[in-house]
Order: sequence, then structure tokens, then C-alpha cells
Amino acid sequence: MAICRRSASRCVLLLGSALATSAMAAPQGATDAGAEARAAMGKALATAQAPSTPVPVLPSVSTDPAKARTIANAAQHAAHSRALEARATAAVAAGKAGIVAQSAAMTERLHQALGLAAPPLDAMTAAVPARPGIYAPLLFVSSSMPIDELRTYATQIERTGGALAFRGMPGGLHRVAPMAELSARILRLDPGCSGPACRMRSVPIVVDPIAFRKAGVTAVPALAMVPGDPTTPYCERSDSETAPDILVTGDAALSGLLEEFARLGGSKEVADAQASLRAR
Repeated sequence: MAICRRSASRCVLLLGSALATSAMAAPQGATDAGAEARAAMGKALATAQAPSTPVPVLPSVSTDPAKARTIANAAQHAAHSRALEARATAAVAAGKAGIVAQSAAMTERLHQALGLAAPPLDAMTAAVPARPGIYAPLLFVSSSMPIDELRTYATQIERTGGALAFRGMPGGLHRVAPMAELSARILRLDPGCSGPACRMRSVPIVVDPIAFRKAGVTAVPALAMVPGDPTTPYCERSDSETAPDILVTGDAALSGLLEEFARLGGSKEVADAQASLRAR
């Protein structure tokens, strides 16, 4: 049997014609069969003529000018809000990065001031010139001492180029703020001043538990004379560095501690410090 290659509606029409011809040629007793054939043909024609896919209907566009302006304004506002949000996010990120960098720089400077980290090489060279054969006083003190006594020692140590040494920091090494506050109270020229604008004494304050151990300090105040820069961090000192031969303890003025140091055989070591005290 040959396959019909015409369109579906053409095939249905041919089929319907064939059925109609058969029905007309049939005897009168086949009336019911002819009716059924005509009904089938009508159904097939209706199916073939119906569209296979629905025709898309475009949404209606409003022609109201006020509504169109409202939609346009809303779209513009949304774009402006996204731009503002992007700028605000960028500003917050930049601010956070700046705060982190500033905090790290302040922490580094504070650690350098307390002797917990080495200062930059150029700054260290400029601030502490090499003085071969010169000894500087290193006065061992404690945060438990009266603040007035610590301030008095700071005034005297400033004249000799020495330093104040603490075994540790109040609150532990993980809390820098209490030590920074104590240092500020010791070094302020005006004890009633507060804030970053206060003038400070040029006295190094170091935290050096190894120096305490090497010198055998068991009571404070205690005086030792160290060659060169007394603020050199212990992590940068030579392993061959020996403990001080003389350690003077007692609650006395710096001049009295230096005199006792000289009496015990350290007159050469304290000569420069004593001259500095007498000259001012």
C-alpha cells in the first residue's frame, strides 16, 4: 500500500470522500454505518483544521503618561540605590582596612617602645648613636612601686641616657593597654595632662624578663650598668653576653645608687652617668 505523503488535511479529505462513496454505494440497510462514517469524517476534519499551537498574545501596553513616568522613576531610583549601595560597601571595606593597618602600626610602635620588638634600623641608628666604652644605667623597677617614685627615677634616668626596665607588663603580655597607660603616667611632664598632646620625657621603658634573670634581681629598685644601648631587645643580644658583675639595690636616689656602684668597684662604669648628673 502506498504511503500518503500529502498534508494531513488532504489525507483526511480523501479519506472522507472514500467513506462517502462507500456509504452511497451501500444498500439501504447500512444507513447506520454511513452515519457513523460521516461523524468520523467531521471529527477528522475538525482536528486537521484546528491550529497545532496557540497564537501568543502580547501584553497590553499602558498608554497612561503618569503611570509610564512612575515606572521610569522607579527604575531610575532602583539603579541609583544600587550605585549608592556599591559605593557604601566599598567605603566600609576601605575604612576597615585603614583601621586594621593603623592598629597594626600603633601596636608595632608600642612594642618597639616597650622593648618587645626591634625598631627600624635607620631609626635605631639615628636615635642611639654608637658609644663604644660607654655604660648606661639600667634601673630595674616594678609596677607595684609608687607612681611618684617611678616618675622621680624617670627624671633622673633621662639625664644619664639610661632606661627603666620592668620584668613584665601589668595584666600579662597579652594586654598592652595597662602597660601603655602606666608608661604614660611615668613619662608625662605634667602629671595632670591627659591625651596624645601631652609632652613626654625621653626615657626608654623596656620589658625584659631575661635581663632580670641574668642580673639576679630579687628586689627593686636595682641598678646595673650595661655597655652600649640599654634598650636593645634581648632577642638581638649576643649569646655570649655576661651578667653584670655589680648589682646595687635599695630605695635611694639614682645618684646614691651610682655612688654605691662606684664604691663596689664600678667607678669606671658609672663615671659617664655621674658626670651627666652633675652637669645638669
